[in-house]
Amino acid sequence: MPGDRLTLQDRRQIATGLREGLTYAAIGRRIGRPTSTVTREVVRNGGPRGYHAEAAHEAGTRHARQRRTTALTTSPGRADLGGRDPRVVDEVGAQSVELMIQAGLPQLMAKVLASLFTTDSGSLTSAELVRRLHVSPASISKAIGYLETQALITRERDPRSRAERYVVEDDMVFQSVMASARNQTQIAEACATGAQKLGATTPAGARLENTSQFLLHVMGDLVRSAEYWHEIYSTLPRKTSETD
Repeated sequence: MPGDRLTLQDRRQIATGLREGLTYAAIGRRIGRPTSTVTREVVRNGGPRGYHAEAAHEAGTRHARQRRTTALTTSPGRADLGGRDPRVVDEVGAQSVELMIQAGLPQLMAKVLASLFTTDSGSLTSAELVRRLHVSPASISKAIGYLETQALITRERDPRSRAERYVVEDDMVFQSVMASARNQTQIAEACATGAQKLGATTPAGARLENTSQFLLHVMGDLVRSAEYWHEIYSTLPRKTSETD
């Protein structure tokens, strides 16, 4: 039944489908499960290239036991969920992780960023991330360091404790675009320098010069567009719920 937990046979068919290059939707149809179920299963267990049926089944069984033992102490209306159904939050988070991985973000970094992005406060402590993602504090620290270098998150001191909070700002995408543009501009400048040294009339020099000009024009357009839309959306009133 679609509402039941995945069986080992289901997971073996998922693994087979991944090896065959099937989409999550096609795998879902094969085993009679929603696409979102397959997406969450694969993302939580190594991604398309690292998924192994037996390991995923063992992890799924272990997590089911953990959920049963914590059911009496976990409130379904936790503040970080905003009163939402945890399954809906998990589904949105899993889809976000999958897209981030496809865009080139390492798996754990994608999970940390998705956790922050789908939390109303936009911030979590290391301990909260450890509990959410079932990984070690060292792993969280490594992921946070990577995300900071990409200008995707910042750190803040929690005013109610001594712990640091990791924050994804509302303009995180804008900051990331600007950081990427700066990096690409540096590449363009390096290409221009290389073209001068090799000679702009040589094939290699011409290639470098064309690459430099292309990047400079594209990044210039991107920065102007990002700044324009950032100014518009940063001045719009922030939407709040009726209960705020």
